Amino acid sequence: MPHVHALANLPQGLRDPLLEEFNSIVRNYFEHRWFPTELSGGKFCEIVYTILDGHAKGSFASAPSKPANFVMSCRSLENNVHVPRSFQILIPRLLPGLYEIRNNRGVGHVGGDVDPNHMDATVVLSLANWIMAELVRIFHGLTNVAEAQVLVDSLAERKLPLVWQIGSIKRVLDPKLQLKDKVLLLLAASPGIVATKDLFHWTDYSNRIYFNKLLKEIHSERLVELSTDEKEVQLLPPGVRFVERTFPTQVLK
Repeated sequence: MPHVHALANLPQGLRDPLLEEFNSIVRNYFEHRWFPTELSGGKFCEIVYTILDGHAKGSFASAPSKPANFVMSCRSLENNVHVPRSFQILIPRLLPGLYEIRNNRGVGHVGGDVDPNHMDATVVLSLANWIMAELVRIFHGLTNVAEAQVLVDSLAERKLPLVWQIGSIKRVLDPKLQLKDKVLLLLAASPGIVATKDLFHWTDYSNRIYFNKLLKEIHSERLVELSTDEKEVQLLPPGVRFVERTFPTQVLK
């Protein structure tokens, strides 16, 4: 798992479940599996509560646990005046709302005119992302929020059925796809910045001149950000939306 050092101050019994559930939220959301995203959000809340409680007490539990009364337990965290304010006020007040989506929002979906699972899953993803950034910022000792977000982005592993990884090599499993689609799919499955030489290798394409031309074109379309030396590339939000629209189900046919 990349950048585990970002949460190195947490015991493995809490760090590993935290990363697993966060990645589950990101993966399920990207695959349009809204309800599983919400379920992972509930587990994520319990892990984060255990971390905040242990941090305040100066001694972490060996594994996550679910408090008998989640809302009241989160409120009690506000008594911890010696911890960062985000650990005392912000996150403890966010967790109950996030937890409520898992527990009760699904009940109201049955028979409704509009299924708000997508909306709920979007809230879960956004809040989990912010909470993770704050955990990384505090435990990694960062003062720059942007730096914390970069680390969080690197923790998010999108697993796409169309993309398969063998060691350090990634392959798009549908050879009929256009090069542009392959490039964007590979970037969507790769957190953070990717070396263009690696991306070229993953596409198994032979014409480097045309490949570089394509990168410049999708850079001008603002689907990706290509470095000035053309050695690195990163997927931009419009590129993510392109992949979501083009491959909405992420199912091989």
